[in-house]
Amino acid sequence: MLTIAVSKGRIYEDALPLLAEAGIIPVDDPKKSRKLILDTTREDVKIVIIRATDVPTFVEYGAADLGIAGKDVLLEHGAESLYEPLDLKIAACRLMTATPKDLTELPRRIRVATKYVKTAQSYFASRGIQAEIIKLYGSMELAPLVGLADCIVDLVDTGNTLKANGLEPRDLITEISSRLIVNKAAMKMKHAEIQALIDNFKQTLASR
Repeated sequence: MLTIAVSKGRIYEDALPLLAEAGIIPVDDPKKSRKLILDTTREDVKIVIIRATDVPTFVEYGAADLGIAGKDVLLEHGAESLYEPLDLKIAACRLMTATPKDLTELPRRIRVATKYVKTAQSYFASRGIQAEIIKLYGSMELAPLVGLADCIVDLVDTGNTLKANGLEPRDLITEISSRLIVNKAAMKMKHAEIQALIDNFKQTLASR
């Protein structure tokens, strides 16, 4: 039995065609079902639906053999204890700083609002900028508007939400896409099954 951890939302939707090419089609629709463990058309594969930030934890501790997680989550979690064999090229966006449009230059000491605390600390430290990191779980765009922060670090796709709130993307920290991650013990114990799935994903991606 293989268990794949995936989060609801964009990553799940973008992963469905890849999974389908490998013959893995969920029997239940997570939008309509309250089930958190989904059976699939392959009797030997189940999908676990969890929060995006929990995917690497489930895989690291062996509660799932594989997972599909955004690179932003992996950077924040620390992926040294996981195999990351494949960039699935889905759910692509950018992790960026953003500031009010009228801010021409960042001060040497700044306050930054973000849920990506470790990544933001590393980024600003590498540039010699003293940053006080304020952890928020949502509504990042609000922080500069009410004086909570000078700058935010967040995912940017179209940039429309930033624009609607008087902000603009500033510096690119890294390009983000979803990656396939594998538990190290599972890779040894279930090598043939997992490698077959990796190869299937590679073929599908190559044909796109």
